[in-house]
Amino acid sequence: MALSQLNPSRRAALIVALSLASSAAWAQAYPSRPIKLIVPFPAGGGTDIIAREVANKVATQQGWTLVVDNKPGSGGNLGVDAAAKAAPDGYTIVLGQTSNLAINPTLYAKLPYSPLKDLAPIGLVASSPLVLVVAADSPYKTLADVIAAGKAKPDAINYASSGSGTVAHLAVEQFQKVAGVRFTHVPYKGAAQGVTDLIGGQIQLYMSSVPTLIGHIRNGKMRAIAVTSDKRVNDLPNVPTVAESGYKGFEAVTWFGIAGPAAMPKDAVAKLNVAFNKALQDADVKKKLEGQGADVLGGTPEQFGKLIQDDIVRWGKVVKDSGAKVD
Repeated sequence: MALSQLNPSRRAALIVALSLASSAAWAQAYPSRPIKLIVPFPAGGGTDIIAREVANKVATQQGWTLVVDNKPGSGGNLGVDAAAKAAPDGYTIVLGQTSNLAINPTLYAKLPYSPLKDLAPIGLVASSPLVLVVAADSPYKTLADVIAAGKAKPDAINYASSGSGTVAHLAVEQFQKVAGVRFTHVPYKGAAQGVTDLIGGQIQLYMSSVPTLIGHIRNGKMRAIAVTSDKRVNDLPNVPTVAESGYKGFEAVTWFGIAGPAAMPKDAVAKLNVAFNKALQDADVKKKLEGQGADVLGGTPEQFGKLIQDDIVRWGKVVKDSGAKVD
């Protein structure tokens, strides 16, 4: 008998049953093909390092295929927007961070996506303080040296970040206001070129996440002047915090989390959340991320969503107070 020949109540019941069976089969089979993990910054930066480390562990533990796809540009907005507009089938996700999920909604006059409406939080991955560095041969040895030079010649010192709207950008803007000094911001599309230009002398200061710069600090190409956490970083024990350098209460930390298109199936969100949390509990992953200066997090989609909401408010105030704006 054709479906159209059934009476309305039986037809409705059959449609519901078929829908439930299809959903159950989909949930059981997911994922049946590779999952694309978008990293909205170039390869080699802190976000990329964290993404690849965790994605590799998820793939090993779950037997899944995860493909990291670097889509840099516009302070991370291009990659996040690509994920927000992808098919909501669970096969495209993104490693977002504080900048493109919490800062940019206020910083950018026309953001092409809404973190709260267009994305489904999956789970937090890690957080990291920032570190302010100079080249190894720089005359600046301490934060006080930098401030003194900046006050002597306002706007003469160039500082780099991995993009307008990143936590590094806003942290330095906030610090300039607190310290009463002015630098010139030089935004890059990612970490690599900024590193090259700092070592080459084209820029004088660089602020970025600890995972991005710790290797260059360890090999002696850069000198770390201060970290932005409320306490010293275990892997940089001799580097003072900004707070203990004379600016009490100053703190800026960036977090990293997985999200996908808003309409993606809840079963996919749940499976991904479980898989990423399991990977983060792995001793090797913890050791490697912590060795890069990151703190391993994890948690539920709801916790991540609440953090995004709260930080949009928090960083929105910083953006407005600093006067920073990107059209």
